[in-house]
Amino acid sequence: MLVLGVESSCDETGIALYDSAAGLLSHALHSQVAMHAEYGGVVPELASRDHIRRVVPLLRAALNQAGRTLGQVDAVAYTCGPGLAGALLVGCAFAEALAVALDKPTIPVHHLEGHLLSPLLSSDPPTFPFVALLVSGGHTQLMRVTGVGEYELLGETLDDAAGEAFDKSAKMLGLPYPGGALLSQLAEQGAPGIHELPRPMLHSGDLSFSFSGLKTAVLMLVRAQGETLSDEFRANAARAFQEAIVEVLVKKSLQALKQTGLRQLVVAGGVGANRQLRSTLNLEAKRKGFRVHYPELEFCTDNGAMIALAGALRLQAGGAAKQAGAFAVQPRWPLIAPVAADIRQ
Repeated sequence: MLVLGVESSCDETGIALYDSAAGLLSHALHSQVAMHAEYGGVVPELASRDHIRRVVPLLRAALNQAGRTLGQVDAVAYTCGPGLAGALLVGCAFAEALAVALDKPTIPVHHLEGHLLSPLLSSDPPTFPFVALLVSGGHTQLMRVTGVGEYELLGETLDDAAGEAFDKSAKMLGLPYPGGALLSQLAEQGAPGIHELPRPMLHSGDLSFSFSGLKTAVLMLVRAQGETLSDEFRANAARAFQEAIVEVLVKKSLQALKQTGLRQLVVAGGVGANRQLRSTLNLEAKRKGFRVHYPELEFCTDNGAMIALAGALRLQAGGAAKQAGAFAVQPRWPLIAPVAADIRQ
């Protein structure tokens, strides 16, 4: 079964081909970071227009890389939500139109399900069941994953997600867009113990998160420095911020493993590429005897490969495919909610 995956939920356009027997055959990706950097953040209308420009050339590149033709595609999977409405509509309309032309079924995929399953593309994939820590720009969640489509929400952020706090704190420190990754790099130059920042809900006893207070603490720290921020201050503040985030994420993840009795942890989403988070979890895994799995670094950010994989796994599980043509996107779509009736038809 050859599945074409289309990702266009925000500021990356991704196309990939996944074969249920041979695995990932190809993936092509275009990032809009350089375009949006001029505005200090994603401009939805510009994102949508750029998806339109990129999707066909990326499709051709993915087909050429895989050595396959459109006629060999068995189904088309695409990101249905959550994300920017206009950006989602570009990928959705393209995928549905292509499937109609090919007379093939389509598979609407939840963006977070793509991230959650992306470690299955790695050379050391997890096996079901496992605990998943989803940490992206807009989501921080812990889930018990029993199988494809079998997800139990254990805890999530009550306000800002970890990635969101990274980006906003980076902006306060005067770092350019996209700031989260730059803050992580800067943190490696900082000294530990210079600034003390709160660990929100670290001892709450549940698996909920909250990062808005940490973001506010960074703001107060910056204001106390006055108008000029030295390079040393920025590095030390970045180090303190990252240490606070990592400590909370690690403790809650360990708590989730203990609560569920599972011995596998999957970390997925953009923040999953953070080196301090990975090194700390790897150390804890050795100490406590559990396994931790990550997607390859190229699949931490949004990409078509994870969407093609999720579509293929959904097909293998015996569901999710529908006749091409009618569709609707879901900019807001909880992962544990079923696909809306109007896109099943």
